[in-house]
Amino acid sequence: MHITALRIETGDLAAQRAFYTGVLGLPLRHDAPNTFTVAAGDTLLTFDGVAGSTATYHVAFTIPENKLAAAKVWLRDRATLHTLDGADEFPSQSWNATMLYFRDPAGTILEFIARHALPNAAPGTFTPHDLLCVSEIGLPVDDVPAAIATLTAALGILPYRGGEADTFAPLGDEDGLFIVVRRGRHWFPTDTPSVAAPIALTVRGVAHASRSFSLPGLPYTITIPA
Repeated sequence: MHITALRIETGDLAAQRAFYTGVLGLPLRHDAPNTFTVAAGDTLLTFDGVAGSTATYHVAFTIPENKLAAAKVWLRDRATLHTLDGADEFPSQSWNATMLYFRDPAGTILEFIARHALPNAAPGTFTPHDLLCVSEIGLPVDDVPAAIATLTAALGILPYRGGEADTFAPLGDEDGLFIVVRRGRHWFPTDTPSVAAPIALTVRGVAHASRSFSLPGLPYTITIPA
């Protein structure tokens, strides 16, 4: 599954614009008084300004599988890395991946993930061009097993490895994942609880034909284009 577009909201559009274009160096694709869009590799990432919004999210960017160390050096000059028990990088044997975590000005938990099973190694130093795509978006729900059943039936997206059925369940594959969690569960490796906030997604590479789908009672819209 490929996440080709992600749309989220923010209460401080100027701060987010400065961070994503200036700090992370992502190219600006669209700019208007109440919205802007940047390109994170193959994903268009759009922010809508909503006065008073305190929305936070979990968003992961895939980076070349051989550039975790270079990404950490690059990121340390631009953001504060999250640590846990003295560690600031987090390998996952079951996912064959290594992750770094940090925040944007709104408090969203951002992640750089090097997925070692993907053949995307690249030469040279780390640059903004090495943010290859958005490959994870967090979807907090009240009932994880029910949400998984609904998404699987509606979109044909299958569970990924390493889930905990009642509180945490990834759906998709190495190219793109919905991280379905029980609302209030803390986003690893922080003490920030997950909250439901507006999300609009466009995805490709799923089993079902073109359609638009929303999870009942939740502010998430998923579109599969023709």
